[in-house]
Amino acid sequence: MPIKLIGSTTSPYVRKVRVVMAEKKLDYDYVLEDVWSAGTSIGLSNPLGKVPCLVIEGGEVISDSRVIVEYCDTLSPVGRLIPTVSRDRAEVKTWEALADGVLDAAILARLEATWSGRRDSERCQAWIDRQLGKVEAALKTMSKGLGDKPYFVGIHLSLADIAVGVALGYLDFRFPSINWREPHPNLSKLQDKLMQRASFIDTRPA
Repeated sequence: MPIKLIGSTTSPYVRKVRVVMAEKKLDYDYVLEDVWSAGTSIGLSNPLGKVPCLVIEGGEVISDSRVIVEYCDTLSPVGRLIPTVSRDRAEVKTWEALADGVLDAAILARLEATWSGRRDSERCQAWIDRQLGKVEAALKTMSKGLGDKPYFVGIHLSLADIAVGVALGYLDFRFPSINWREPHPNLSKLQDKLMQRASFIDTRPA
Protein backbone atom coordinates (compact mmCIF):
# COMPACT_ATOMS: atom_id res chain seq x y z
CA MET A 1 0.00 0.00 0.00
CA PRO A 2 1.61 3.31 -1.11
CA ILE A 3 2.00 6.24 1.21
CA LYS A 4 -0.55 9.03 0.86
CA LEU A 5 0.20 12.72 0.43
CA ILE A 6 -2.59 15.14 1.32
CA GLY A 7 -2.10 18.48 -0.32
CA SER A 8 -3.08 21.26 -2.69
CA THR A 9 -1.79 22.03 -6.17
CA THR A 10 -1.29 25.70 -5.27
CA SER A 11 0.59 25.19 -1.99
CA PRO A 12 4.33 25.74 -2.45
CA TYR A 13 5.05 23.65 0.65
CA VAL A 14 3.19 20.74 -0.94
CA ARG A 15 5.05 21.35 -4.19
CA LYS A 16 8.38 21.07 -2.39
CA VAL A 17 7.36 17.67 -1.05
CA ARG A 18 6.10 16.53 -4.46
CA VAL A 19 9.34 17.58 -6.15
CA VAL A 20 11.38 15.68 -3.56
CA MET A 21 9.19 12.59 -3.93
CA ALA A 22 9.58 12.75 -7.71
CA GLU A 23 13.34 13.12 -7.47
CA LYS A 24 13.43 10.17 -5.07
CA LYS A 25 11.16 8.18 -7.43
CA LEU A 26 8.69 7.38 -4.66
CA ASP A 27 5.21 6.03 -5.34
CA TYR A 28 2.35 7.66 -3.48
CA ASP A 29 -1.33 8.46 -3.67
CA TYR A 30 -2.03 12.18 -4.00
CA VAL A 31 -5.19 13.38 -2.25
CA LEU A 32 -6.29 16.95 -2.95
CA GLU A 33 -7.63 18.98 -0.02
CA ASP A 34 -8.87 22.57 0.12
CA VAL A 35 -8.01 23.71 3.64
CA TRP A 36 -10.01 26.92 3.15
CA SER A 37 -13.24 25.08 2.40
CA ALA A 38 -15.89 24.94 5.11
CA GLY A 39 -16.14 21.21 4.47
CA THR A 40 -12.44 20.47 4.77
CA SER A 41 -11.46 17.37 6.71
CA ILE A 42 -7.79 18.28 7.07
CA GLY A 43 -8.21 18.59 10.83
CA LEU A 44 -8.58 14.83 11.00
CA SER A 45 -4.99 14.49 9.78
CA ASN A 46 -3.39 17.67 11.10
CA PRO A 47 -4.90 19.59 14.03
CA LEU A 48 -3.22 22.75 12.70
CA GLY A 49 -5.32 22.49 9.55
CA LYS A 50 -2.32 22.66 7.23
CA VAL A 51 -1.01 20.76 4.24
CA PRO A 52 1.10 18.88 3.37
CA CYS A 53 0.38 15.78 5.41
CA LEU A 54 2.01 12.44 4.70
CA VAL A 55 0.11 9.35 5.80
CA ILE A 56 2.50 6.43 6.09
CA GLU A 57 2.03 2.71 6.64
CA GLY A 58 -0.03 2.06 9.74
CA GLY A 59 -1.92 5.33 9.34
CA GLU A 60 0.62 7.50 11.13
CA VAL A 61 0.76 11.10 9.92
CA ILE A 62 3.84 13.22 9.31
CA SER A 63 3.19 16.93 8.89
CA ASP A 64 5.27 20.00 8.05
CA SER A 65 7.11 20.01 4.72
CA ARG A 66 10.58 20.14 6.27
CA VAL A 67 9.91 17.04 8.34
CA ILE A 68 8.28 15.23 5.42
CA VAL A 69 11.11 15.84 2.94
CA GLU A 70 13.70 14.72 5.46
CA TYR A 71 11.74 11.51 6.00
CA CYS A 72 11.31 10.97 2.26
CA ASP A 73 15.03 11.37 1.66
CA THR A 74 15.60 8.27 3.79
CA LEU A 75 13.14 6.08 1.86
CA SER A 76 15.25 5.64 -1.25
CA PRO A 77 18.98 5.70 -2.02
CA VAL A 78 18.20 7.45 -5.31
CA GLY A 79 19.50 11.01 -5.50
CA ARG A 80 20.41 11.82 -1.92
CA LEU A 81 19.14 15.39 -1.35
CA ILE A 82 20.24 16.02 2.24
CA PRO A 83 23.93 15.40 2.96
CA THR A 84 24.97 13.24 5.87
CA VAL A 85 28.08 15.31 6.59
CA SER A 86 27.09 17.67 9.41
CA ARG A 87 28.41 20.93 7.92
CA ASP A 88 26.95 20.35 4.45
CA ARG A 89 23.73 19.12 6.01
CA ALA A 90 23.40 22.27 8.10
CA GLU A 91 24.05 24.41 5.03
CA VAL A 92 21.36 22.67 2.99
CA LYS A 93 18.83 22.93 5.81
CA THR A 94 19.68 26.61 6.31
CA TRP A 95 18.94 27.40 2.67
CA GLU A 96 15.72 25.44 2.96
CA ALA A 97 14.73 27.45 6.02
CA LEU A 98 15.44 30.73 4.20
CA ALA A 99 13.43 29.63 1.16
CA ASP A 100 10.53 28.60 3.40
CA GLY A 101 10.82 32.00 5.08
CA VAL A 102 10.33 33.65 1.68
CA LEU A 103 7.17 31.58 1.27
CA ASP A 104 5.95 32.46 4.76
CA ALA A 105 6.39 36.20 4.10
CA ALA A 106 4.92 36.09 0.60
CA ILE A 107 1.85 34.17 1.72
CA LEU A 108 1.27 36.58 4.60
CA ALA A 109 1.50 39.50 2.18
CA ARG A 110 -0.91 37.86 -0.23
CA LEU A 111 -3.44 37.00 2.48
CA GLU A 112 -3.37 40.57 3.76
CA ALA A 113 -4.00 41.85 0.25
CA THR A 114 -6.61 39.35 -0.92
CA TRP A 115 -8.33 37.56 1.98
CA SER A 116 -12.07 37.80 1.38
CA GLY A 117 -12.83 38.03 5.09
CA ARG A 118 -11.42 41.54 5.27
CA ARG A 119 -12.65 44.76 3.66
CA ASP A 120 -10.24 46.84 1.59
CA SER A 121 -10.33 49.57 4.23
CA GLU A 122 -9.09 47.05 6.80
CA ARG A 123 -6.00 45.96 4.88
CA CYS A 124 -2.60 47.15 6.06
CA GLN A 125 -0.20 48.18 3.29
CA ALA A 126 2.60 48.67 5.81
CA TRP A 127 2.29 45.00 6.80
CA ILE A 128 2.37 43.93 3.14
CA ASP A 129 5.44 46.09 2.50
CA ARG A 130 7.16 44.64 5.57
CA GLN A 131 6.64 41.07 4.35
CA LEU A 132 7.76 41.85 0.81
CA GLY A 133 10.83 43.56 2.26
CA LYS A 134 11.74 40.22 3.85
CA VAL A 135 11.35 38.56 0.46
CA GLU A 136 13.67 41.09 -1.18
CA ALA A 137 16.30 40.73 1.54
CA ALA A 138 16.19 36.94 1.29
CA LEU A 139 16.57 37.05 -2.49
CA LYS A 140 19.72 39.13 -2.13
CA THR A 141 21.12 36.64 0.37
CA MET A 142 20.26 33.70 -1.89
CA SER A 143 21.89 35.37 -4.88
CA LYS A 144 25.05 36.13 -2.92
CA GLY A 145 25.20 32.61 -1.51
CA LEU A 146 24.77 30.96 -4.90
CA GLY A 147 27.33 33.15 -6.61
CA ASP A 148 28.57 31.55 -9.82
CA LYS A 149 28.18 27.99 -8.55
CA PRO A 150 25.93 25.51 -10.40
CA TYR A 151 24.12 24.60 -7.18
CA PHE A 152 23.91 25.96 -3.65
CA VAL A 153 25.84 23.13 -1.97
CA GLY A 154 28.37 21.03 -3.87
CA ILE A 155 28.09 20.12 -7.56
CA HIS A 156 24.81 18.21 -7.45
CA LEU A 157 21.15 19.05 -6.89
CA SER A 158 20.16 19.15 -3.22
CA LEU A 159 17.16 20.08 -1.13
CA ALA A 160 18.58 23.61 -0.97
CA ASP A 161 18.09 24.09 -4.70
CA ILE A 162 14.64 22.49 -4.65
CA ALA A 163 13.46 24.73 -1.80
CA VAL A 164 14.79 27.88 -3.45
CA GLY A 165 13.34 26.85 -6.82
CA VAL A 166 9.91 26.30 -5.28
CA ALA A 167 10.07 29.71 -3.57
CA LEU A 168 11.02 31.44 -6.83
CA GLY A 169 8.25 29.56 -8.62
CA TYR A 170 5.73 30.77 -6.06
CA LEU A 171 6.80 34.37 -6.63
CA ASP A 172 6.28 33.88 -10.37
CA PHE A 173 2.86 32.34 -9.70
CA ARG A 174 1.45 34.77 -7.15
CA PHE A 175 3.62 37.88 -7.52
CA PRO A 176 4.42 38.23 -11.24
CA SER A 177 5.01 41.94 -10.69
CA ILE A 178 8.12 41.20 -8.61
CA ASN A 179 11.08 41.38 -10.97
CA TRP A 180 13.59 39.14 -9.22
CA ARG A 181 15.27 37.80 -12.36
CA GLU A 182 16.88 41.01 -13.60
CA PRO A 183 18.75 41.88 -10.37
CA HIS A 184 19.61 38.22 -9.69
CA PRO A 185 20.61 36.59 -13.00
CA ASN A 186 22.29 33.67 -11.23
CA LEU A 187 19.02 32.75 -9.51
CA SER A 188 17.27 33.08 -12.87
CA LYS A 189 19.80 30.71 -14.44
CA LEU A 190 19.30 28.18 -11.65
CA GLN A 191 15.51 28.43 -11.95
CA ASP A 192 15.62 27.88 -15.69
CA LYS A 193 17.75 24.79 -15.13
CA LEU A 194 15.38 23.43 -12.48
CA MET A 195 12.36 24.02 -14.70
CA GLN A 196 13.79 21.58 -17.22
CA ARG A 197 13.45 18.77 -14.68
CA ALA A 198 10.33 16.62 -14.84
CA SER A 199 9.84 17.04 -11.07
CA PHE A 200 9.33 20.80 -11.49
CA ILE A 201 7.43 20.58 -14.77
CA ASP A 202 4.91 18.10 -13.38
CA THR A 203 4.25 20.11 -10.20
CA ARG A 204 3.57 23.54 -11.69
CA PRO A 205 0.86 25.26 -9.63
CA ALA A 206 -2.47 25.70 -11.31
